[in-house]
Amino acid sequence: GAFLLTYVSLLPVLASYQLGGHVHEVTLVKLVIGVIIIFFACLELIPGFAAASINRKYMAVGGLLSGFFGGLSGNQGAFRSMFLIKAGLNKEAFIGSNVVIAVLVDLARLTIYGAGLYAVYAGVFEASGALLAAATVSAFLGAFLGKRLLKKVTLETVRAVVGLLLIVLGLGLSTGLI
Repeated sequence: GAFLLTYVSLLPVLASYQLGGHVHEVTLVKLVIGVIIIFFACLELIPGFAAASINRKYMAVGGLLSGFFGGLSGNQGAFRSMFLIKAGLNKEAFIGSNVVIAVLVDLARLTIYGAGLYAVYAGVFEASGALLAAATVSAFLGAFLGKRLLKKVTLETVRAVVGLLLIVLGLGLSTGLI
């Protein structure tokens, strides 16, 4: 998935338009990732999807699908959860397994993204130290606050808000607004 994303990100702009005095570009990579984000967000909003599970004998297929979509768009959680539900894990082990797998997939994809894109965008990478630091701090802050807020909201509320925001993000990406 990460190799495919690296290749697709180097393809030329599909279309561009002006809106509000800014030029917006629709690229294949934004379109693909936007559509994938919308697809997975819609899946997450379907009632009962969170409880969907796949037979244990298909765990390897689940790992392949989860890894592929994780590398391509960072959206591997839906597939991973469908397969892990059948693993017979308690709540803590289920969440812990999800986190460890997500970190491993992210390490793999970030390594491939970095290696594949560094040659083309070396100057951008070198100038992005502050952005990377801000993103890292934001991720930790989000996890810290999320842990405290999770006790006050229902899982359904979180799923609905995240799903709707992901659809907005997917639309923004696929139309070139982001």
